[in-house]
Amino acid sequence: MDPNLQLLKTQSLSFFGRVRMWFDLLDPSLLLASDPEIVKVHTLVGSEEKLHEKEKPSVTLSLSSVHADSGDVIPLLFRAPAFLPIAGPVVVASLLPHTTVKPALFWQFLLQSYNAGFSHANRNSSAEQVRKTSPTQLLLIAGTVSYTSVAAAFPQIVINRLNIRSLAVQTVCRTVVPIPLSAVLAFLNVYTVRSEETESGICVFDCHGNPVGMSKAAGEKAVRETALSRAAHFGTAAAVPNLLVLFLQRTRLFQRNPMLAAPCRHVSAMLVFGLMIPVSFSIFPQLGTIKRENLEAELQVGAIGTDFFYHRGL
Repeated sequence: MDPNLQLLKTQSLSFFGRVRMWFDLLDPSLLLASDPEIVKVHTLVGSEEKLHEKEKPSVTLSLSSVHADSGDVIPLLFRAPAFLPIAGPVVVASLLPHTTVKPALFWQFLLQSYNAGFSHANRNSSAEQVRKTSPTQLLLIAGTVSYTSVAAAFPQIVINRLNIRSLAVQTVCRTVVPIPLSAVLAFLNVYTVRSEETESGICVFDCHGNPVGMSKAAGEKAVRETALSRAAHFGTAAAVPNLLVLFLQRTRLFQRNPMLAAPCRHVSAMLVFGLMIPVSFSIFPQLGTIKRENLEAELQVGAIGTDFFYHRGL
């Protein structure tokens, strides 16, 4: 078991404890650390005799920058601290009430591409220590990005194709429909990008951190949990700003000053998206657990214990 997972196993944090931990791990200043520095810190985390001597910033740097399966440094753009600085502005732009299809497709393509890249970089890669990602999976990821980009821009496509002039219908298409659509597409994006984990299985560990074997049941559970957390994240990020603007537009202040709606939407979207990152990452533990009876029969034979562990990924 990777030192990062061993560390999470010893902590056994509650939901609120995980939220507090992620607020530390999402510090953008962690992106300034060099790869050699990150590798050195990760090596220290794996040194049991020095575990009590390490400072909190060193542990935080290791947890935020090192992949918990391969032990490799995660690419800079796809580390957890980079999620808000990169995805935040793109999410705000994708939620704007565009007037044509091209800008809607452009921003959705950027958002879905980054979401797919982040999911792939932070996936459970235990099966890929034996064999690399197949070309079929890479084509599936590319197809997922294309499909979700078009689907996310579909409300704007409908407005333009049908030449809808009704303000009420436009409001529904641009404000109400994107809420469930964002959640569903975020779920689909993660589930498809990481579908190989459900087919090949992921490594599960016993209570002592020893590998038990590759489990498809654990892979299915890990991917489903991550997809649900991402759906909650993007669904909430779309719901709060849109519904808030709809409510405020009924007030006298916003009726007299309609230009206030745009900055209110931008600020609330960025704020909600940022606050939801540690929450969505904490809904399910990074070190997930699965009951013995839910494992495959061949793994139950030689396994010892009732609860087993796996790396969920992000």
